[in-house]
Amino acid sequence: MISQSTVVLVICSLGGLALGHPRFMKLIPNGHMVPNPCSNSSHPWHGVGHNNRTGGGIVNVFGADFLKANMTWTRDLCLADSDIDGNSNGYELGDPDCEWVEGGTPETLAVSHPGVCEPMTTKTCIAVNLNIRCI
Repeated sequence: MISQSTVVLVICSLGGLALGHPRFMKLIPNGHMVPNPCSNSSHPWHGVGHNNRTGGGIVNVFGADFLKANMTWTRDLCLADSDIDGNSNGYELGDPDCEWVEGGTPETLAVSHPGVCEPMTTKTCIAVNLNIRCI
């Protein structure tokens, strides 16, 4: 029989996996405070490169671009508009001039999500956000 303390230990060890990977959050400006575009939640979207706010699973369009950039905040990734909503990734994450470096302070707070097209109800955004999970 499995002891109660073993169950608690396993649950606690998995907790970090459910809230986005802290290492990745540090690789983009404001990675720990990306606004949640879903109207039913005020919690930050910790899994910025994924289709659900807690991370894990399939990557979203920003996550795919981040992987292509070798998980590095580059000028090209900053200037790109991964979610095709008309705003650059840098603008959305608070680095409109693409000057942020890892460990630095972004120019402003993140204003929107670089991997979720907003406003979510437009025709273009509905197609881009097909797999986004607002749960």
